[in-house]
Amino acid sequence: MTEATSSHPIVWLHHAGQHLGLVPTLGGSVAAWQIDDPQDASARIDLWRPWDGATPDLYQLASFAMVPWSNRISGGGFEHAGQFHPMRPNRVGEPYPIHGDGWLQPWQLTQPAPDTLQMELRSEHFDGNSYEYECVQTFRLVDGGLDQSVQVRHLGAQPLPYGLGLHPWFPRTPGTRITAPVQGVWLCGDDPLPTEHTQHFPPGWDLNTGAPANGGLIDNAYTGWGGTAQIDWPERGLRLTAHMPDFEKDGGTAQHYCLVYRPPQGPAFCFEPITQPIDAFHQPGQPGLRTLAQGEVMVMNVQWRYQPLTG
Repeated sequence: MTEATSSHPIVWLHHAGQHLGLVPTLGGSVAAWQIDDPQDASARIDLWRPWDGATPDLYQLASFAMVPWSNRISGGGFEHAGQFHPMRPNRVGEPYPIHGDGWLQPWQLTQPAPDTLQMELRSEHFDGNSYEYECVQTFRLVDGGLDQSVQVRHLGAQPLPYGLGLHPWFPRTPGTRITAPVQGVWLCGDDPLPTEHTQHFPPGWDLNTGAPANGGLIDNAYTGWGGTAQIDWPERGLRLTAHMPDFEKDGGTAQHYCLVYRPPQGPAFCFEPITQPIDAFHQPGQPGLRTLAQGEVMVMNVQWRYQPLTG
């Protein structure tokens, strides 16, 4: 079902007591992911903060994919195999290019199955950058949750480093907490580019013991992520979990990162599964980035599940 609430129509998928709205023309983004309220048959509960259906600001959407890299790149670009690849800033107010270019382009939507929607993009040197790729996002509603996949295929003749990520926004209540096994965190300056890696978490930042979704600014990447996470809403009696089903195959804790964006104000925060830390292009060894030759593929799979929060 398509709902034309703005110049960017929402395409809805209703299955397994869930409601997923996609906006292919606006960066291949998600407008909403909702479940039926068990206490009120006429109401829905938002698992991701919903889009208002009007604003074109991608940061107001429920979620979007980050491809062919996530977060920020400093230095006006990056060097690979002896060649410099210039990258231009791509968001007003941001001095660095951020979150790749897939979120800035329209995608094509298909429905391969009653429980599944897909969006596809072919990107060729967007905004003058060096990347040529195809990307497919897959969303499958299953009992108790959502299986989400992002697959990118490199098309260019010259190999290039790739990264992937997801950028969901979660509503936050006063008691909301995010818990995940992590080993360290990159501290940063005001940029916020990373300046120092530490295993000593600032107060309120330790995801291992659970960090409050409200508080001072966090806009930082965590290292040694164990590939699982949970968000608890005590006031709603609800828990949402994330699980990386290919965790071991993809390198375990050494190759998994996540990012928390906790703005001091506002109704939402972000927990982002990512394959590389902030500005990995300029870190020694380019951690987490994967060099793809022509035709090679990189995939990120995430299983989201919701359940009652007890105790």
